[in-house]
Amino acid sequence: MRYSVVAILPRSLVLGTLAGVLALTGCQTTEQSDYRALGQTPERQWQQKLPVQQPIRPVNSVLSVEPQTPATLWGRIRDGFMLDPALIDNPRIDQQRLSFASQTRYFELATPRAQRYIYYVVQQLEERGMPQELALLPFIESAYNPQALSSAKAAGLWQFIPSTGRNFSLRQDWWYDGRRDVTASTQAALDYLNLLHDYFDGDWLLALAAYNCGEGCVGRAVKRNESLGLPTDYWNLQLPRETMNYVPKLLALAQIIDSPTSYGTHLPELANEPYFAEVTVDQQIDLYKVAELADIPTEELLSLNPAFNQRVTAPQGEYQLLIPIEQADQFAQALAELPDDQRVNYQRYQVRRGDTLSQIARRYQLSVGVIRDTNDINGNLLRVGQTLMLPQFGDQPITLPTPAQTLATNTALSYRIKPGDSLWSIARAHGTTVNHIKRYNELSGNALNVGSTLMLPGNSAPDNRMTYTVRSGDSLSTIAARFNVQVSKIRSWNKLERYLQPGQQLTLFVP
Repeated sequence: MRYSVVAILPRSLVLGTLAGVLALTGCQTTEQSDYRALGQTPERQWQQKLPVQQPIRPVNSVLSVEPQTPATLWGRIRDGFMLDPALIDNPRIDQQRLSFASQTRYFELATPRAQRYIYYVVQQLEERGMPQELALLPFIESAYNPQALSSAKAAGLWQFIPSTGRNFSLRQDWWYDGRRDVTASTQAALDYLNLLHDYFDGDWLLALAAYNCGEGCVGRAVKRNESLGLPTDYWNLQLPRETMNYVPKLLALAQIIDSPTSYGTHLPELANEPYFAEVTVDQQIDLYKVAELADIPTEELLSLNPAFNQRVTAPQGEYQLLIPIEQADQFAQALAELPDDQRVNYQRYQVRRGDTLSQIARRYQLSVGVIRDTNDINGNLLRVGQTLMLPQFGDQPITLPTPAQTLATNTALSYRIKPGDSLWSIARAHGTTVNHIKRYNELSGNALNVGSTLMLPGNSAPDNRMTYTVRSGDSLSTIAARFNVQVSKIRSWNKLERYLQPGQQLTLFVP
């Protein structure tokens, strides 16, 4: 067993290799673009020939012989601000600053959540010599919530959409979503921002705009202005409305943090010290066991490690677990002494006649892929009497119908249409789909006649309907990823309007 503790050290930066995969998309919008279409000549002719903006406080500026360490992290962030001070009078920034000022509890609510993660972001920006204004970007993107999921399927602190995440090696599978990994997504976001900064000839404002809407979107706006003889700086470009507000919002936030008393704002304290350390584990382990070994609440562990979709890590591979720094050494020592057979709980299951991988997976709230990975199975064939090892997550398996019960329901059911019925409501109530009912009854449209009879395929419900009990640390996104369904479907099936509660039961129709 190998493990190591790393107290928030930077990963190596490999921009050269990343440039090759940059078929980039914006991190939060629907814009998709290809950077290769923007600069085919060695000289980017569309780029405005103006001096690159100079920083407010250049990194190499020294005001005293001996450097002073800021007492708080806010002070450290202020000292690293590097964007143009002339922007302070811009009316678009003023408008966003007034909006922040009207949200009297904004910093009171967002700062405690950021406390866990922002020190790491600040340190990484310092290591790379990047503006500390970028440490405020997750406030704009996700309110520093690594579990944030947008309607465009952007996830994590930095709100990567799936395709951009994959371009930056953020793995996304049944076990893990790297977009929600605090350290991996931060490295990816800073790599992305650095590439955009280099691509737009050192203009951070254009880089930030491109982070929001895509570099193709910004490049086209620059070309358009150049062709009209107009300035091509950020403030003179016509961009999507969200992007027109995106950069001013970040700069307004920076201005408030730079001088909170001037704007009547109180900033809750941020300690200028690391919150977590990274511990490398190279074998599968139950996250609840990790919390036990580290002597921390499970909720705290899951808040630091939101990338894991399951209660256990994947069977193969090496992972970085984030542990509160005071408990990191204790956890590393306890992990080294932990017998292998206590890392994950497994249940033995003997295959019976009529069993299929999909039935067993649903019964034990697993995926077919997990059973295959754990038992080194290729394909779907099982042998009667074969023993499978099934990872246990601490819950009782759900009850599925026996093969005999399933056989008894294979004949079609008749259903008489009542007032208020729709194909959708009937499909939902019987665990099938609208298209399935339409095909079964040869319907061309969605209109129904009250009193008419529909034939419903009798085996639809036992094929894919299951009940899932919400556990502590679950979110709609992790449940959706676990069972390969959409968050919107889970909301619809269960008429959800509020947050999930541990112990709550959800109805799922799994593929």
